[in-house]
Amino acid sequence: MKGLKKSLKTLELDKILELLSREATLEDASEMALSVFPETDFKEVAQKLKNTEDAYIFMAKYTAPTFAGAKNVANSLRRAESSAVLSIRELIDIADTLKVIRTVKEWRNNCLSMENTSLEDYFLSLVPNKYLEDKINFAIKNEEELNDNASPELYDIRRKISGKTAKLRENLEKIIKGPSAKYLQEAIITQRDGRYVVPLKAEHKGQINGILHDTSSSGSTLFIEPMTVVETNNEIRVLKLREREEIERILAELSSEAGNFSDGIISSYNALVVINFIFAKAKLAYKMKAIVPQINTKGITYLKNARHPLIPQKSVVPITVELGKEYSTLVITGPNTGGKTVTLKTVGLLTLMTMCGLMIPCDDGSQVAVYSKVFADIGDEQSIEQSLSTFSSHMVNIISILDSADDDSLVLFDELCAGTDPIEGSALAKAILMRLRSYGSKTVATTHYPELKSYAIDTQGVENASCEFDVATLKPTYRLITGMPGRSNAFAISGKLGLGSEIIDIAKQQVKEEDLRFERVVASLEKARKEAENERREASKLRAEMAESKRKSDMREHELQVKTDKLMEQTRQKANTIIENARYKSSLLLNELEEMKKQMNAQNSKDMAQKARDMYKSSLKSLEDEANPVISRKPTGEAVTQLSKGDIVLIADINRDATVIDVKPEKNQAYVMSGSIKMWASFENLRLKSKFAQSSEVKKTRKVSGITSRKDRVISGEIDLRGQASDEAIMELDNYIDNAILSGLETIRIIHGKGTGVLRKNIGAHLRHHKSIESFRLGTFGEGETGVTIATLKN
Repeated sequence: MKGLKKSLKTLELDKILELLSREATLEDASEMALSVFPETDFKEVAQKLKNTEDAYIFMAKYTAPTFAGAKNVANSLRRAESSAVLSIRELIDIADTLKVIRTVKEWRNNCLSMENTSLEDYFLSLVPNKYLEDKINFAIKNEEELNDNASPELYDIRRKISGKTAKLRENLEKIIKGPSAKYLQEAIITQRDGRYVVPLKAEHKGQINGILHDTSSSGSTLFIEPMTVVETNNEIRVLKLREREEIERILAELSSEAGNFSDGIISSYNALVVINFIFAKAKLAYKMKAIVPQINTKGITYLKNARHPLIPQKSVVPITVELGKEYSTLVITGPNTGGKTVTLKTVGLLTLMTMCGLMIPCDDGSQVAVYSKVFADIGDEQSIEQSLSTFSSHMVNIISILDSADDDSLVLFDELCAGTDPIEGSALAKAILMRLRSYGSKTVATTHYPELKSYAIDTQGVENASCEFDVATLKPTYRLITGMPGRSNAFAISGKLGLGSEIIDIAKQQVKEEDLRFERVVASLEKARKEAENERREASKLRAEMAESKRKSDMREHELQVKTDKLMEQTRQKANTIIENARYKSSLLLNELEEMKKQMNAQNSKDMAQKARDMYKSSLKSLEDEANPVISRKPTGEAVTQLSKGDIVLIADINRDATVIDVKPEKNQAYVMSGSIKMWASFENLRLKSKFAQSSEVKKTRKVSGITSRKDRVISGEIDLRGQASDEAIMELDNYIDNAILSGLETIRIIHGKGTGVLRKNIGAHLRHHKSIESFRLGTFGEGETGVTIATLKN
């Protein structure tokens, strides 16, 4: 705890809490934000993070509730509880707070998809009091006045005051507009000490009989209450006193009511403050684009693309830092202003934010350890008051850290043991890191000492890291490179800035060969790293291109599948159409065979049988061709362009003769009858065989051949009208009913399909008045249900 307190300001947690307080609406919630202290208990941290995460999800789905208007009314309520009379302002504050409690509760109840969240106890603690809220609002008009209807007594008093005032003004109007007006300074009515008066000129004193209440500062005007209105003024004064007494009584009554509910209101307000504070944390997380990290007690930290929250988002460079898994000590090296200190503060600050229950600006998958102690020795610690140098001040702090650190501590050093002799300083720094490793502490230290780089290379559990510097531009990139020691780049930077090469060469000669060799190795490693990074970047680019190529391929495959499914559906529909045509042609063939049967006799029975077989084979071949999607039949001959009723035509695709019953030239369609089958056909599918004027012989033949006996007729017991318009279906149905009666059928099955039900209703309405129908009903289970109608024919 001691280490935490000292580190809060060093790591700038106070600035984060200031940002948090600005997100809170309620003053108490803002103060709560400023007083936040990191938790060291794992369960407490987990609970606080869960609260923040749930509020974050609430905001994502429903936006945050509104807290504006609520105030801490605890003092007023406690006074009311002790029989004190509250002011109008205090009662308004209580009503406003009750309104916020109620609306936040209603908001929660409307968030239907959010159940069993970690915030439920807080929301359950909100107890609305609509009764008291409405009672206060009904009685109070504004901060200075009660409503007339606050009580019947108040209403009656104010009505009387209004009447008396009107009467008084009427009397005064007579004075200021009558003969006495010439004695007045102005023709106005005013008030003095709550009584109505008129301004009389001083030189006309006595001209108006009345009581002097005041004079102007110059003495030229006397404010006189005429005797004619004294009694009315007195009555108004009495009513005003009664009004004041009634207002006090109403305020006392409202205060007493508020005092009775004080505990519930205070408890609800306290819960409201906590809810507002938690949603403030969620709002801050939205602004920082933060996530909830995984937390642990194993000292493992993994910050993926972490951003320092106090650096503007447009300029901050994300860093990835690991600690506590493969190594417990991280030594960061590199040039000044290269980002070492920012890295150090990012690790410390994000750890403290997590322990405060705040979400942190990292990528998903980040991990943060919960420590019992966090120590930071960062910045200029020079103490003028204690006459200590920078080094001494740092050392005092380091000694304190070494006295308190343990295996549950995070320790951060900025420029460890700098400001003294490099040889001694590096030795001290190495010894300090060794001691902290022996404690089991997790340590991050920045340094310029090459000895610490070597220590990190040679020691298991210690790792190097560097802040990248671009020598070409003389600017840091602020990227953290783990596993690579940094270089000061002093020679390269000096040369770029224009320092003579001979001076640089002399300087290099002063450096130990061992150190130069180390720097060359580091430079070689840096070059290899950059080359490997370029290769990784290229590989990532190729993977991205491959992924894009696969995505496009998958898209094309999907589009092909969609087209295939569509084609299959079209094929299925076409197959249904072929089946319907086959049914039609079968009926046509049966009727034709029946006609042939009647014409057969002993002499030509053999020929007629052969003719029937040939017709059957021809029709069968026609159906096979139509069912075969490879064969596309194209009618031969010249299509008709105009037709008349009675014309004889050939239906090309089924090779059957038909008679034209009706014509729609505008649609290039004709309604034709072939045998007992009627249908609409396009001009393109028809071939003219003979005009009406030339067809008398045919008509005669058809008329003669159409006379058949009832027993000789063969007709199906059902008719399929699906897909037809109602008028066409009914016309075909009538013809079918006539043939069914002639064939001796007693019941028929009419197939109209379920669909929208329009065709079924129209057929039912037609059958209801049909002279040949005895009765009808919808089909039952196994008969087709509502998709068919069963009709009984009259004998």
